[in-house]
Amino acid sequence: MEAKTAVDESTIHAEVVVLGGGPGGYTAAFRAADLGKQVVLIERYPVLGGVCLNVGCIPSKALLHMAQVIHELDDFEKHGISYGKPTFDIDKIRSWKESVSKGLNDGLARLVKQRKVTLLQGVGQFTSSNSIEVKSDTEIKTVTFDQAIIAAGSTPTKIPSFPHDDPRLWDSTDALELKTIPKKLLIVGGGIIGLEMATVYHALGSEISVVELMEQIIPGCDNDLVTPLYRHIKKQYKNIWLNTKVTGIEAHKKGLQVSFDRASSQLAGGIHSIPGDKGKDDAPASETYDAVLVAVGRRPNGKKISAELAGINVDDAGFINVDKQQRTNVPHIFAIGDIVGNPMLAHKAVHEGKVAAEVAAGHKSAFDALTIPSVAYTDPEVAWMGLTENQAAQQGIAYDKAVFPWAASGRSLSIGRKEGLTKIICEKDTGRVLGAGIVGTNAGELIGEAVLALEMGADAEDIGLTIHPHPTLSETFAFAAEMITGTITDLYIKK
Repeated sequence: MEAKTAVDESTIHAEVVVLGGGPGGYTAAFRAADLGKQVVLIERYPVLGGVCLNVGCIPSKALLHMAQVIHELDDFEKHGISYGKPTFDIDKIRSWKESVSKGLNDGLARLVKQRKVTLLQGVGQFTSSNSIEVKSDTEIKTVTFDQAIIAAGSTPTKIPSFPHDDPRLWDSTDALELKTIPKKLLIVGGGIIGLEMATVYHALGSEISVVELMEQIIPGCDNDLVTPLYRHIKKQYKNIWLNTKVTGIEAHKKGLQVSFDRASSQLAGGIHSIPGDKGKDDAPASETYDAVLVAVGRRPNGKKISAELAGINVDDAGFINVDKQQRTNVPHIFAIGDIVGNPMLAHKAVHEGKVAAEVAAGHKSAFDALTIPSVAYTDPEVAWMGLTENQAAQQGIAYDKAVFPWAASGRSLSIGRKEGLTKIICEKDTGRVLGAGIVGTNAGELIGEAVLALEMGADAEDIGLTIHPHPTLSETFAFAAEMITGTITDLYIKK
């Protein structure tokens, strides 16, 4: 009788292996499978979706929607509608938030089966340029591959001197767990993540203080876009300190004692000047908080996947350099998402994932986006795309700018939110759209038109001649374009 050859079940071969199951990773895996490739997808957590779906974008937006409803109820009291002070069942809120993510998790699991993608749960690390070892709680498997796509993402930046073993010191994941509602909450970092969490916890009743090292909240965004947001939250939060450094955090029984560098601190009142503001107010030498959220950015996971064993170059910060086809310096290994550079946004990773999968399948594809939009889902929202006014000035680009105030928008007035604005930046000679920014209700939903306009090479006249529905917030983009062309009738602009 002929002897049977033993099959090594601890080794799997893939035409394409994808390391990481976040939005970029599962998109790459699904696209490669659709193009006929045999795909293995490695994810360290029990469910797909990565940071975005499980402990980032999706659960935070669920909680931000809750916050928006609470704030709207408060606002309507001055219009004669009152529901009384809200009460919170934190367990039910947490359960609802988790159900949103679970619904998407289940949908992704079905897509994995429909596309016949092999899913391995465990931590993956390269062992050579053609193999990855995957360790789970119960077993170790080896995946050999023809081509690989790295989508290993990023993790919150931790400041080494802070007491990270204390449960009252949070990162964004901790904040989204919603285990407790602190009476006094300090947000370290006035960027998008920090301000979104401030929005949520303020709605739930926390006293909020924000400390930011730079001279404005949401550094990198044009000041005129963040100023309406600042003016709105300035009335709600206990403190907003700019140009201020946290020098230490000490754990005590009564709370976390935070020390501040007051040498350059000021209460937002310089570039965000407000009539009646003090103009300057030092942060205290120290203050005690019930919880502190550290939201000072994220670090790529390039140093955590043993990339050097595959010959992949990783820089000191943990980023992996790629070309426009998402190839690393090892031609059959690609990388996408947070691990290849800023901005660390899920929608960037998704498009990069498609490019990597298509190139791996032999298609001529490249990542050639003219812009990647950014959105802060605060209240009000702030969204921008393309060239900022700061960048245009720094690069010496001649441009025309128009800012349409939402105080002149019937739709904005009808919902009681007149603080917003829509800004458009166009090339001076041609009128071609170079950039745009929106601050106000649903700004994140509105910025897509501006992105399309830039990608399609539209100019201000194209936008102004496009009939927008009335009354809507979307027509503010057309009004801003009409300000560029000089055809606006909803405002009087002295010539």
